Amino acid sequence: MQKRVKKKLVSLYTGELFAVFTFALIWILYIQLFEWSVPYLTSYQSLYAFALLEFILLQGSYYWYLKLKQVQQNDFTPLPGRQLRIFANFKRLNTGLIVIGMFVLIYQLNSKPIELYWFVFVFLFAVIEHINYYYVRLLSNDRRNKGIKAAKGLPEVKISKRIRKLFKIRRTNNGCNFLHGKGCL
Repeated sequence: MQKRVKKKLVSLYTGELFAVFTFALIWILYIQLFEWSVPYLTSYQSLYAFALLEFILLQGSYYWYLKLKQVQQNDFTPLPGRQLRIFANFKRLNTGLIVIGMFVLIYQLNSKPIELYWFVFVFLFAVIEHINYYYVRLLSNDRRNKGIKAAKGLPEVKISKRIRKLFKIRRTNNGCNFLHGKGCL
């Protein structure tokens, strides 16, 4: 069972990392090979959406890397608090970057530039990845993965739920209301 879990986590980790490098390579190749793609791929708006997508995909890869390291040490528990805090900060940063992207989208809708549809496609891809990672789950709900879902600590990881639980525990342990900043020094 542990071997199957390791194999799946290696696949998830390397798959996310492969996507990051593949998307970047394809982006660069399109700019070099297809002159018509230059206005679409080199606009600030499209580069912003692409950088956001790559950043979010890197977060997924990092998550699976951390889970793989845990399993290699026979640890099937959720991520420790300090690592969850990193993902809580990623989640906040992503949300801020998505809000900025919404302002870019509004600007683009008003000015109707040539790269509008490309920006919308890449930006929505990034938003969907963020939702997948932080609100839905990080582990796919694929019936073929029964062995992994049965492994202790790995069924349908909902990082958002784990982050909320971490903050709830911190509030009760030290009397600090972390989410609202009340009573914290």
